[in-house]
This record gives sequence, structure tokens and C-alpha cells, in this order.
Amino acid sequence: MQSGSSGMRVFDPRGGVVAAAMHCAPRAKELAGKRLAILDNTKWNANKLLRGTRDKLVAQEQFGSVTYYRKESFSSNAAPALIDEIVANNDVVLTAIGD
Repeated sequence: MQSGSSGMRVFDPRGGVVAAAMHCAPRAKELAGKRLAILDNTKWNANKLLRGTRDKLVAQEQFGSVTYYRKESFSSNAAPALIDEIVANNDVVLTAIGD
């Protein structure tokens, strides 16, 4: 909140973002034989983007398997059980937001 030159109170709607720094997992050096997980956030455009990317990747690489997962809702985090399943059964993950 700030005071304007007229003495009026002005609220800044941007707020602040507090987030802990996180490190990304190391990139896979090879994709051949890897188990690919695709995580769809259930938004229409993400689905189209992910399926198109999957098709291009599968045409270029020999994955051991490709498994498609969907979150319950784009507006919430993936359930911990879903994340655990993806981690346990896959080597690399592809996800996207397609708005």
C-alpha cells in the first residue's frame, strides 16, 4: 500500500511471491529405452500440445514405454500418489501448460 500524491491510499495488487529455490533433475543423456511419462494437467490446449509432442518424440526415439497420466484438475497439484506412481514407473517426464 502506498499513499498517492493526493493523499489517497493506493493498493498494489501484484503482491509478493515467496518460493524456495528448487533444482531441476539432471537431463537424461539418452532417451532410447527410457520409460516416458506424460503428465496432462487436463487443460484442453495442454492435451493437444502434449499429444503432438509425444507423437514427434516417439517418431524420433525408441522409448521403452510411453505412459499417459492425467491430473484430476488443472487448478490443483497432482495427487501425491500420482507423483509417486510416475516416479516409481518412469525415467523421464514430459508436462506442459498450453494456454
